[in-house]
Amino acid sequence: MGLVFDEIGYWSEIKLEIIKEYAAAYSRIMATRKTPQFYHIYIDAFAGPGKHISERTGEFVPGSPQIALQIDPPFREYHFIDIDIAKIAELKKLVAQRPEAHIYEGDCNPILIEKIFPKVRFEDYRRALCLLDPYGLHLNWGVIQTAGEMKSIDMFLNFPVADINRNVLWRNPENVDPSDIERMNAYWGDESWLRIAYSKPNLFNFAMKEDNETIALAFQKRLHEVAKFKHVSKPLPMRNSKGAIVYYLFFASQQKVADNIIKYIFDKYRLLGTK
Repeated sequence: MGLVFDEIGYWSEIKLEIIKEYAAAYSRIMATRKTPQFYHIYIDAFAGPGKHISERTGEFVPGSPQIALQIDPPFREYHFIDIDIAKIAELKKLVAQRPEAHIYEGDCNPILIEKIFPKVRFEDYRRALCLLDPYGLHLNWGVIQTAGEMKSIDMFLNFPVADINRNVLWRNPENVDPSDIERMNAYWGDESWLRIAYSKPNLFNFAMKEDNETIALAFQKRLHEVAKFKHVSKPLPMRNSKGAIVYYLFFASQQKVADNIIKYIFDKYRLLGTK
């Protein structure tokens, strides 16, 4: 069967606008830096086919890979990863005339740590903007922590509360499938999320899970204190057509200027509210 392009809603289009706006500012700053001169790259770990269909218009809209490739001044390199062979085929078409763009098929977790992050060593004056936008709990904490410890990576991160609520954070945690607990542990990095998510006992002696924002803010603290990002934005809640929060969009960096830019961008879109 051929590829069926994802239909994306209003807030997914907002996310793409945020990435476009920040990536343009980031590349402009990096390209004009002379002392020292930086070599900056773009990394997309769940790249998809490069375009989507808008639920609002029914028309194709550029995905994050296409947006990144159109940024001017351009990044020096691009690294796109996806596990879906049909999406990889579309990506290859997209970058056919761009030798500086590299495609990887497979699980992004080992690919990032073993093949791509080593190309962005701080001491080599290399820097990267990395988009980690999984469809659910399909990302390992080791990737996030490595990105922070390298000191050379600005990171957008999807914190998938819809998957977490649907499969992990039940009223009675003893009934949760062990495989879902393992996925949550892998994303969070350990089991400390249990103490945060289930901090309120109720009348029936089952744990009462905390609200989405409390858990997201605990993860924000973890990005700062454990992954060692100096600056971690207040996460932006991303919603579905009914207004329910599907995920939180985080941004983390080592640079105050990056934090200032993303705060301006996030605040602008935060004020738009739900469409």
